[in-house]
Amino acid sequence: MSKANRRSMMTSLPAMATAIAALALLLLALLRRQDNGWGALIWLGAFVATIAIRLPHSLRNRANVVVDARKDVTEKLLLTAMFLAMMLLPLLHLATPLFAFADYRLPDWATGVGAALQIPFLWLFWRSHADLGRNWSPGLEVRDGHALVTNGIYGRIRHPMYAAIWISALAQPLLIHNWIAGALVVPAFAAMWFLRVPQEERMMASRFGAEWDAYCGRTGRLWPGSAPMIGPQL
Repeated sequence: MSKANRRSMMTSLPAMATAIAALALLLLALLRRQDNGWGALIWLGAFVATIAIRLPHSLRNRANVVVDARKDVTEKLLLTAMFLAMMLLPLLHLATPLFAFADYRLPDWATGVGAALQIPFLWLFWRSHADLGRNWSPGLEVRDGHALVTNGIYGRIRHPMYAAIWISALAQPLLIHNWIAGALVVPAFAAMWFLRVPQEERMMASRFGAEWDAYCGRTGRLWPGSAPMIGPQL
């Protein structure tokens, strides 16, 4: 593995530039909070909460030595699509009137459903990071000393972080009433789920062998249990 691939994604200059740009857009979005509506304010609050949850892990795990990473074109496209749909486009919409032509209207009860969904989303997002610890990475990476985590929420569900993001993705169009900034995240994350998860599970199978097979036999992908979950099985 090359020295470039040995470095975690979290140490890259693009990642740092992204954080700075997101902070600037977040501040602009807060200035327009009265124009954006209460659903958008809930989304902004959840967005800040996800940063607060993930940042300590990102800072700590920058020291990880990566021994295997999948950074092909598909992976880069999927990550770019999620960055656009889940962060950049919503923040641009809330910070500027750029996408106002694509707005739609929803009743307050629908926005309320989106707001309520932030509770299980944030809990699962926090619990997944807490249980993964040093084994978490934003990319398809295996670190030196990587362990198969089967405790906590991972004792019942193989991909609780993806489950959390599914909840967030389905709630986003209910909070941000815009076809570009709100709704595009659903097909973007569906593509990531169907294309990325089988590759991730192949990496784990290659790394952990029979231990991974046994783990799959007693857990579900998105829901507790061993029944087949959404997405192609290995």
